[in-house]
Amino acid sequence: MTTRPMITPDTARLRLWQMLSPAFPVGGFAWSQGLEYAMDQGLVTRATLAQWLADWLDHGAGWTDGVLVALTLQPGADPAALDDLARAACLTRQRLVETVEQGTAFAANMTALTGTPHPAAALPVAFGQACAPLNLPAPEIIAAFLQSQAAGLISAAVRFMPLGPVEGQRMLAALQPRILTRATRAATATQGDLASAAWGAEMAAMRHETMTTRIFRS
Repeated sequence: MTTRPMITPDTARLRLWQMLSPAFPVGGFAWSQGLEYAMDQGLVTRATLAQWLADWLDHGAGWTDGVLVALTLQPGADPAALDDLARAACLTRQRLVETVEQGTAFAANMTALTGTPHPAAALPVAFGQACAPLNLPAPEIIAAFLQSQAAGLISAAVRFMPLGPVEGQRMLAALQPRILTRATRAATATQGDLASAAWGAEMAAMRHETMTTRIFRS
């Protein structure tokens, strides 16, 4: 009988960061979750971007995606049901397309890399399924995912507004304590904790669809 070699913690962490690398082909660079519209209208500036990101993390898609990753990591999780829940949690068409397209690309890449079928799902569910065998602490996996998502939003701001890359990295570093706190809380969350109140971001995502010229798909 052939046994599967054990993944050491060091190898698991390298695989985690490989999956979250900007070079991992899921197309995350093409989306801004409504941030482009908010920047275009002057609702988000260099002075207010940090607060936008904090609200995204505490009350918006950052929190809901973190909870979905956590729920998928739990033993006995039902990925198909969680995928349905993840889709239902998307309040705008663009947000739904974003998470499904990225999750589908993520799963396809994992299937090609591992030779093991990874079913398509919304991104946090597809990611959680891929991370479950790594046997890393759930808060660590969730925090890594949230930092990657926050870095993507900051990258969008660097490309759109007068925001230098170093300033963007300072902003991400300042957000890290909050990321760790939310990841720890999300790790023990239940479906009842899956809620969003970032109405400004959701409305910006809706308005983004009406922009005549845009860089990002959301």
